[in-house]
Amino acid sequence: FFFIKTNCATMADPTAAAASTQTGAPNLSQHTPSLAGSVLECPDGFGGSLLIRIQNMSATADLGVRLDLKQIALRCRNTEFNPRRFAAVIMRLREPRATALVFASGKTVITGTKSSHNSSLATKKIAYILERVGFQPASYINFKVQNIVGTVDVGFPIRLEGVAFAHPTFSSYEPELFPGLIYRLMQPRVVLLIFVSGKVVLTGAKTEEQLVEALKKVHPVLLEFRKVNPGNSLTTAAEGASPTTGVARAPSLPRTDAVAPVKGRVKKGGRGKGAPRVRRGKDLQNASQNAT
Repeated sequence: FFFIKTNCATMADPTAAAASTQTGAPNLSQHTPSLAGSVLECPDGFGGSLLIRIQNMSATADLGVRLDLKQIALRCRNTEFNPRRFAAVIMRLREPRATALVFASGKTVITGTKSSHNSSLATKKIAYILERVGFQPASYINFKVQNIVGTVDVGFPIRLEGVAFAHPTFSSYEPELFPGLIYRLMQPRVVLLIFVSGKVVLTGAKTEEQLVEALKKVHPVLLEFRKVNPGNSLTTAAEGASPTTGVARAPSLPRTDAVAPVKGRVKKGGRGKGAPRVRRGKDLQNASQNAT
């Protein structure tokens, strides 16, 4: 077993961990993948709650030993190593589903997981695999979560122009370049991508608590600039107004410059069946002689 020195919240149930330390038996829940922690609950201030779904989590770990990447790529399955393109072994795990970048210095980047528990479990499995290959990792692995990406749907459309005008210090909105508004919080240091539909992407958090705290701070701002639906479309249409914009339409005037269509088939570059004939050459000469 490897002991992971981490700075994030406890991965497993603290009561179960305390019971296992007292009895001396290993806690099996720490060594099995779990879906717990992939969905976070955040109160909305009105008695309800918003669900934040973790989409990706990136973590780093230092195994404390130099590695031979060529040997690892030859002896391990589900690995990819091309030193000309990237100076690390790409190792993929099935359970938990994760992708790891293993460098020669012993540092590892774990991505693709959806909970802190699965990230630490993937780190333990990589250390075990490298030990079987012939490398001895350190007893204590310095594990740290670097970034958590989550998504949430607030349930109503948002006026992004109003948010950008009222909070110019924290927000950046360029609809010609990117359809979403970028809202940067100072504490916690979390970046939110806010879209008109009400979908929000949260990134930059290092713990699950920072995701919940960031949404708590931004949710009142989103409520303030909630987009109100226009009036009944049937009423506006009956009154001559556009059902989408609510602006009255200009009355349609009859066309006075209508031209009767030319009968017959018109060839490209030619004349229609009913069009007058254009005199050319001898016809023009005969016409001038008759006139004299």
